[in-house]
Amino acid sequence: MAPHRKSRPPSGMGIRTPALATAALTSVALLSQTANASPSEEPKPSMEEVQKKVDDLYQQAGTATEKYNAAKEKTTKQRKRVDTLLDDVAKRTEKLNDAREELGGFAAAQYRTGAAAPDTASLLLADNPQDYFDQSQLMDRLTSRQKEAVDDYGTQQAATAKKRQEASESLQTLTTTQSTLKTSKADVQRKLAEARDLLSRLTAEERARLAAIEREKQEEALRKADELARRQADEEERRRQAATQSTGTSTATATPGTDTSYDAKAAKALAFARAQIGKPYVWGASGPGSYDCSGLTQAAWKAAGVTLPRTTWDQVNAGTTVSVNDARPGDLVFFFDDISHVGVYVGDGMMVHAPKPGAYVREESIYYMPVHSVVRPA
Repeated sequence: MAPHRKSRPPSGMGIRTPALATAALTSVALLSQTANASPSEEPKPSMEEVQKKVDDLYQQAGTATEKYNAAKEKTTKQRKRVDTLLDDVAKRTEKLNDAREELGGFAAAQYRTGAAAPDTASLLLADNPQDYFDQSQLMDRLTSRQKEAVDDYGTQQAATAKKRQEASESLQTLTTTQSTLKTSKADVQRKLAEARDLLSRLTAEERARLAAIEREKQEEALRKADELARRQADEEERRRQAATQSTGTSTATATPGTDTSYDAKAAKALAFARAQIGKPYVWGASGPGSYDCSGLTQAAWKAAGVTLPRTTWDQVNAGTTVSVNDARPGDLVFFFDDISHVGVYVGDGMMVHAPKPGAYVREESIYYMPVHSVVRPA
């Protein structure tokens, strides 16, 4: 007889209540959405943030440009030094070879005449005493001149070795500066590429908004320039009145504190700078067809007969620092905390400068960028 088997109720695992089914479907939907969704994207930056990013990149490119200019100037000087040293080594080597040949001549002469000076016995055995005296005097002369030749050769040899060492060290320095030059150049190009890439990804609407922000920035800079112009005019009037009271006349030949010789040079520098308006900014350029910021200021003051260093970091130390309120036409205005930009002051809060890649030499408010200092270079 078959064993009796009790029936078992269905397992709860096999039962789906409506509530459970709904929850399961919701979970599946959420998982599906999560799987299909793209990775969370960062919030798109505002146009103000884009503008700041672009400005920062251009400033960083400007800083890298000044590093490039410094390395290029150092490389040029070092290459000239290496060429001079190598030329000196070649000349000294030629002299050393001449001294060696002279010593070789003495050795050959001694070989022909005998290495040792004749003694008294030689005199007694000589057929002709005069022959002995002639030979003895020759040996004396050879010995004296040979000693001088040996001393000269030693001196030439030591001097040549020293110059060769200097040339070797200079070549090593040149290699280092050339490496720095290459690194700085790559840094400039990288920053400019980042700025171009950032701008290329903007829509037409975003570009229009960016242009509007730029106009607002320019207008604010001009407003500050007007304020400075009023302050400077008020200060000039105050000085004129003080001069009138002190001299008892209604006119004065010059404003107190001015230097007419400086004004003449500054006028030439400023005239040159203005003549370059419209020429393109090219980093590392110093004219005549294009300029970077310090290349323009250097060329402008060179036209006035004043030699300025190449970089902004050196130019800022090439004169007397004055306050912004006391700035006069021709003064150099430096910008940013790292002093990576410079322009020529025009007056009334304006300057001529080579702004940045893609732009041209132009006249602009000094408040377009944060002012660092003002320097009077002559």
